[in-house]
Amino acid sequence: MRKVLAGPADRLPRPPYDTEIEPIFAALDGMPERYEVEKLRKDALARTMPLTNALLADRSVYVEDISIPGPRQDLTVSLVRPVETTGDYRPCIFYVHGGALVAADRFAGLDTSVVWAREFNAITMSVEYGRAPENTGTQPAEDCYAALLWAGNHLSELGIDPERLLLYGTSAGGGLAAATALMARDKGGPKLCGIVLECPMLDDRNEKISSQQFSTGPFYNSTLNRFAWRCLLGDRVGGNSVSQYEAPARAQDLSRLPPTFLDCASAEPFRDEIVAFASKLWEAGVQAELHVWPGGPHGYDRIVPGAPFAILARQTRLSWIRRAFFQTI
Repeated sequence: MRKVLAGPADRLPRPPYDTEIEPIFAALDGMPERYEVEKLRKDALARTMPLTNALLADRSVYVEDISIPGPRQDLTVSLVRPVETTGDYRPCIFYVHGGALVAADRFAGLDTSVVWAREFNAITMSVEYGRAPENTGTQPAEDCYAALLWAGNHLSELGIDPERLLLYGTSAGGGLAAATALMARDKGGPKLCGIVLECPMLDDRNEKISSQQFSTGPFYNSTLNRFAWRCLLGDRVGGNSVSQYEAPARAQDLSRLPPTFLDCASAEPFRDEIVAFASKLWEAGVQAELHVWPGGPHGYDRIVPGAPFAILARQTRLSWIRRAFFQTI
């Protein structure tokens, strides 16, 4: 690995990128002068569309869209079921997609549901929550909770084992998953067997060292992160009025949450807020497992999926989910 010095705006040395990341870093341009929601959405769609098409064409799973009541309007939920199933009731992964709170859709990252169907005979649910800036404050999390609550009230007809309902979120979806888990705890359900927070976006304040180390660069950085949080919170971003259902790092009490898996990379702006969140879970007596994968930027799993550390990260997540579904964590 080679140490990469931050630009003047970052002021701090950065942990090194993995050798498989370095040529990608060198080939990419720097950060744009400004971020625009529509361009972020267009770019996200271009990245995810081939994977979405592959999912819809995969004959090992059946994809169905349903409409359910939401807090402000009906919500669309995609169900991904294994075509070949065993048993009457199956595990379920309730998935919340990423996209910096402003971009992507319920299919972003949902291609992994094929793996979950194969490995666990699991059903996957993914909700089309309202994105910022059209939906602000707690509204995206309220959409996710409404869909989770609907699932909890329809487990039998969906063929879901009530003891094996797991909440999974990636990036911005990881933050929303954490907020949804807090709502489920505070509102009395549904019961979760575990939470997986993959590189979650948890803290609107951008004050940690890792945020300062990665304020610039071609990968997801804290300048884009500030833009994303402002789209959700407006002028309240970083202030005292932000709730735990908007930015879960604001939570003072993380007790009574289910077993939680967290991971991130060493060369990304979310690193230190994720480590702090894991520590707060342990302080509250929650069973939590944390992995910080060396050398990766945010989104490394999609940027270099064949890198040894990315493969190991995916295997580790799968192993934890298997224990959550079939053993005791």
